[in-house]
Amino acid sequence: MRHFLDLLDVSRDEIVHLLHEAAELKAGQERGQRKPVLLGRVLGLVFEKPSLRTRVSFQTAIAQLGGASVFLPGNETGLGSRESVPDFARTMSQYVDAVVLRTFSHQTIETFAAHATCPVINGLSDYSHPCQALGDLLTMQEVFGDVAGRTVVFVGDGNNVARSLAVGCGKLGAKFILAAPAGYGFDEPFLRVYRQQVPQGELLMNGEPAHAVAKADVIYTDVWASMGQEAERDERRRQFASYQVNGALMALAPKHARVMHCLPAHREEEVTSEVLDGDRSVVFQQAGNRMHAQKALLKWLLT
Repeated sequence: MRHFLDLLDVSRDEIVHLLHEAAELKAGQERGQRKPVLLGRVLGLVFEKPSLRTRVSFQTAIAQLGGASVFLPGNETGLGSRESVPDFARTMSQYVDAVVLRTFSHQTIETFAAHATCPVINGLSDYSHPCQALGDLLTMQEVFGDVAGRTVVFVGDGNNVARSLAVGCGKLGAKFILAAPAGYGFDEPFLRVYRQQVPQGELLMNGEPAHAVAKADVIYTDVWASMGQEAERDERRRQFASYQVNGALMALAPKHARVMHCLPAHREEEVTSEVLDGDRSVVFQQAGNRMHAQKALLKWLLT
């Protein structure tokens, strides 16, 4: 039995397999083929945080593969308060074939997985978002043919999405540059683990977006204040004011560079509508690929 909690736990060959499988499943769907390879399987979704893409893409993915889903919002489950996380995991594992958790604390997911007897998937935590990164890598593969040799510039906070994408890029041979203000880069514990587990990875931190994007293939951004950071929003707006992905920044990047964003976007903050809706944006292709990548993930974990 496997879990999917962090891309650090997944080998390069396994990521390559998942991307190949996702591409095959997407191509099959475009031909009208939906094989019920998970017929009778049930996916449980336990979400402490709001969600559009993660919830709908997982529920649609399991349905297209022949299975069903059960959604439990965090305010109903009382995960860790009404009932301990280990007790919840032991019980839930007897009802469903896999569980997707979307939590505030990454420790909750790790504790749940330690006591579960079915595969556990990290649908987002405060520390990592591996499902998002998997869909991002699929999009890069579609756009450029291969992830290896590409340069990804993440303009913004060294957050959960940035960490997972940095690991995925490192394992597949892409350079990852984080352009963040001082104090908002990757934390030292993450960098230490990254260097140990992805020794071949090329990871740089550059505080100036204008310098970082000069050789970029992908310019990626995310909201400046993530869920749970609302109290910091005004300060983050001040700190990140010069980190907007806009027409002026895109003019400094190669013509072939594409824009990515994990969504939801705060338009006219971290990215302008001109860029988000422009012909260099692959943001909605990227959003759609969440489902295809997760179909591959579910098939991998459950067959």
